[in-house]
Parts: sequence; structure tokens; C-alpha cells
Amino acid sequence: MSLSAEQIEKNWNEYRKRVNELFPARANALNKMYDYFEERMALMPASSTDHFHNAFEGGYIDHVLRVMDCAESLYNTWEASGASVDGFSKEELLFAAMHHDLGKAGFPQENGEVYITNDSEWHRKNQGKMYKHNPNIPFTMVPDLSLWTLQHFAVNVSWNEYQAIRIHDGLYDDANKPYFISRSPEAKLRNNMALILHHADHMAARIEYEMWRDKKPSVTATPVTKTVTKKTTSTELNAQDLFKDLFGDN
Repeated sequence: MSLSAEQIEKNWNEYRKRVNELFPARANALNKMYDYFEERMALMPASSTDHFHNAFEGGYIDHVLRVMDCAESLYNTWEASGASVDGFSKEELLFAAMHHDLGKAGFPQENGEVYITNDSEWHRKNQGKMYKHNPNIPFTMVPDLSLWTLQHFAVNVSWNEYQAIRIHDGLYDDANKPYFISRSPEAKLRNNMALILHHADHMAARIEYEMWRDKKPSVTATPVTKTVTKKTTSTELNAQDLFKDLFGDN
């Protein structure tokens, strides 16, 4: 599965639009961060292996937009079903959804990305490992780097947002067990935001796996009217050349 150049551009424009519309009080700091990461983030994958989810150019932004949409849908479902949506705001939920995997962008330095193209054709063909982890950056868990990156760019984060980003992987991460397996009322999560985000991320990843399995196109990507050259519609583009075609040389 892959995205066309038009889909990548449309997703990135939608992503930046949501920053300004949903988080106006933090838009300046967020836009500085996204201006810095633009070339890397617009094209980076959401995972390293094809049967995980969105392991292709533009896969990260496609995934995050889907998580945001799933989070909002689940928020409405929980509320309509009688579950409490008190104790947090929809803005907090969508902020956490937008930034839950921010750490996958890597470190804010040259060649600091987490995923780099796998130069082993055998691993790509036989194991679906389209990308490999960059050996030149420190090992870190994604939620930790997500939160570090936000503070590095002076983006304010509420406790609800911090906690939801930190534990969004649920019980897939053993370190999260104390938050999800409580032995007393006092130890239970004070609101449902982290649960909704975890379910939204899981839902989005499952949808993306099924699209890969069934070879279906992304449901979040729609055509745009911009005319592109034959070069920009090729799925074999070099990432750097593709970025220049979409966003210019700046």
C-alpha cells in the first residue's frame, strides 16, 4: 500500500489546518515545531513493517489523522452510551491524539529520524521490514520522546494530555499496568480520556492493517485538484525529491 503525492500533500495540509483550528492558544509553538519537522514528518511512515500499520511514505500523518477522527467518534459514542466524558475536554483528547506518536519523528537534529529506509531488499521482500531503526540515535520509548519533544519546543501540555500520551499503548506496554489494572478506587484513572485515546489508536491501527491485508486505499485520503507532474505521482520517488515537488525547496 502507498499514498500518492496528492494524498500526502492533502493530508499534510489538513494536519496543519487542524493545528490552527483546534489549538489556537498553542498554535504558534506548535507551528514552529511542525515547520522544523515538515520535510521529515510529511513523508515518514507510521511503523517499520508493512503488516503493522502504514509502513510507507506519508503513513504517519495518515495514521494520526485517523486516530484523531476515531477519538472524536469514540468520544461521542461513550457520551451517547452513558459513559462519563467529564474531567477532560475534547481539545485535550484531540491534542493527545495528534501527538501520541510524535516521538516517531525522532530527535530534532540532522539525520535524527527514528525510521530509515531498509537497505536490505531481502528483509523488505521476505519479512516486510520496509524501514529499520536509526542506529545513530538513542534508544527511547515513543511516548517518552513525544513528551520530551513537546517540551523541547515549549508546547504547554496539561496533565490529562501528558498522562494520555504517556500510557496510550495500554497494556501492550507492561509499564502501564498500574494505570490500567488498579487494586483500589483511588488508583483508578480519574477520567476516561486515556482509555478513549488507547481505543482510538488501536482502532486506527487495525483499520490500517485491514487496508494493507485487503489492499484497499486509505479512507482518509481524497483526491485534490492540484495538477502534478508524472514525477510526483510515481510511487518510486526518492523522498527528498518528493518533498521538493510538494512543498518547494524552502
